[in-house]
Amino acid sequence: MNWIDTAALAPPVFIQGLVLCLGLIVAIGAQNAFVLRQGLRREHVGSVVLFCALSDAVLITAGVLGMAQALGERPGLARALALAGAVFLAVYGWRALRRARHAGALQAAGGGVGLGRGAALAQAVAFTLLNPHVYLDTVLLMGSIGAQQPQALRGWFVAGASCASLLWFGLLGFGARWLAPWFARPRAWQALDALIGATMFALAALLARHAFSGM
Repeated sequence: MNWIDTAALAPPVFIQGLVLCLGLIVAIGAQNAFVLRQGLRREHVGSVVLFCALSDAVLITAGVLGMAQALGERPGLARALALAGAVFLAVYGWRALRRARHAGALQAAGGGVGLGRGAALAQAVAFTLLNPHVYLDTVLLMGSIGAQQPQALRGWFVAGASCASLLWFGLLGFGARWLAPWFARPRAWQALDALIGATMFALAALLARHAFSGM
């Protein structure tokens, strides 16, 4: 692939990584609630946001590089993983649409004592790395999709996904006081989950088309 092709394809690949990562991490969960809590209390927000974003970036990069090596000369395995990823995204989209019918709310726990920087980071580590879904989402799913990009474009995919993580956690932490009332409204999450569901179905269709086009 020459530099002209790379320049032309880089923005769509970057956006694919961005949208896919946002769809996977924007959800009601313990990690997001913790980042929101730190933002509301204005305690070590930068450190927590940076850790969460860097963790995603490292895991996604490791997934893409590892999957790229594993898929190297195995087109059959690449197609199988593409189809599996399409199914996963379709199921994820279906679950998001189900949540849109019975949405909850994201609220940070009130009260409690303030945390030191070390304690805050320790909790961020636990909420991030002790969650088995993080490895499924970043290493396996994001890694397998990113690894199927041409070698010259894998960095753009990782960059898009990493920017999505930094954007989301940054908004959640530094915009907590403004966003908290919005996150507490079930209707807002219904609209967001509906958008995520439609996006995941669209990405699943693209991934399935990619898998079948290689047959």
